[in-house]
Amino acid sequence: MSTLHVVSPFPRSNHSHARCQASALACAERTCAERGSRLTALRRRVLELVWRSHEPIKAYEILDRLHNKPRRAAPPTVYRALDFLRREGFVHKIESMNAYMGCGAPGHTGAAQFLICRLCGMAAEIADAGVSLRLGKRARELDFTVDAQTTEIHGLCAGCRPARRKRGQT
Repeated sequence: MSTLHVVSPFPRSNHSHARCQASALACAERTCAERGSRLTALRRRVLELVWRSHEPIKAYEILDRLHNKPRRAAPPTVYRALDFLRREGFVHKIESMNAYMGCGAPGHTGAAQFLICRLCGMAAEIADAGVSLRLGKRARELDFTVDAQTTEIHGLCAGCRPARRKRGQT
């Protein structure tokens, strides 16, 4: 039996990303207050930059955007902020891209799967417990201990499929 939960879908054309971003930031502030964690100004700014779109962003892109500010951030500072945001469950790392994206359900526990469009770079997050359980079971059958489970699936989103067909590609 599989329980699919769409955590962060691909954005539709009428998607209000400003509302999406504001909601994520408010959730992070509330969660940090409840946990007694500190969402510093830099951590908040990094989270804002991650949530600028549903396209995963690399740490050095974040660093470049932070350089527009009066106080210059160093790479280790950005990585520490990203590590904090990951530990708190506010962002995910897309390993194949070495990039980060916002988590649509910070309180969600368990493995996540990511659908990543190879043309536009947008990503959607789903949590299918059945997939996670089956992968864990197969790993145990091979006497393998799973430390972390993130599944990345690459393909084409609905917005990019028509463009690809027009160019005569499949």
